[in-house]
Amino acid sequence: MARMRTDYRIGTASWTDPTLLATNFYPSAVETAEQRLRYYARCFDTVEVDSTYYALPSERNAALWVERTPARFRFNIKAYGMLTGHAAEVRSLPKAIKAMLSPEALEEERLRQPPAAAVDLAFEMFREALDPLRAAGKLGCVLLQFPPWFTMRAENEAYVEACRRRLPDDRLAVEFRHASWLGPRASQTLAWLAARDLAFVNTDAPSAPSIPQTPFVATGPVAYVRLHGRNREAWFRRAESAAQRFKYLYSDVELRECAGRIRELRQVGDGAAGTVYVIFNNCYADYGVRNAQTMQGLLRGV
Repeated sequence: MARMRTDYRIGTASWTDPTLLATNFYPSAVETAEQRLRYYARCFDTVEVDSTYYALPSERNAALWVERTPARFRFNIKAYGMLTGHAAEVRSLPKAIKAMLSPEALEEERLRQPPAAAVDLAFEMFREALDPLRAAGKLGCVLLQFPPWFTMRAENEAYVEACRRRLPDDRLAVEFRHASWLGPRASQTLAWLAARDLAFVNTDAPSAPSIPQTPFVATGPVAYVRLHGRNREAWFRRAESAAQRFKYLYSDVELRECAGRIRELRQVGDGAAGTVYVIFNNCYADYGVRNAQTMQGLLRGV
């Protein structure tokens, strides 16, 4: 029996990081937001949108993304931080959510314990903003990146299931950053995700006891891989920006090692994943685009 050909979609996390714009990746004539996305989409067939983690996306922007990219292009949308238990910047909140907050909460820089009604509304606004991407068939995965304090316990399992119910029409990719989900319990976690049609996020990251080292496996027909770089010192240091935290350029040897693991991805049970998203989150300068271009040759030459 012929082996099913895997569709490797390779790209980066963001196409507009200021450190990237300061490099020579974009030609000098490419100056506007529209031109940059059109150019990026000629080089890659997918991207992970990082800005939606910091502020809720807008339906208008989603419609513009559809208009500016070819039919085969796919957007992976990182869930708004409030939806995955992260603190949200109060100044970035929509007026409708601010109206739900107490005067004391409005004075804070970050909202750490939002009212349940505010979370419900944020989910609704997030889901509706992605409608143009869904309608155009350009929505890849919604990335749920849970924080390091999101441990494996019944309450948190129930929350992940609630995310599944609130975003019923989307492919959800789940990234855990606490080791309790993996290690000796990895097989239990992977089976649990597979049973709920949730894609496990495989990661390459610095080696440290507090950073989960994930197996490379698929929990369904779509697999998701995020390469964070291996800069251990920067990972734990308070950085000025996300780009500084992920300042790491993979060597060709490291990329060949990662490509080998990606090629061997198998679904829980049996079979290869039909689609594999490979996202370089080492978003400092042009490190991510350079590594992604090399990975295209490594995986698509198979």
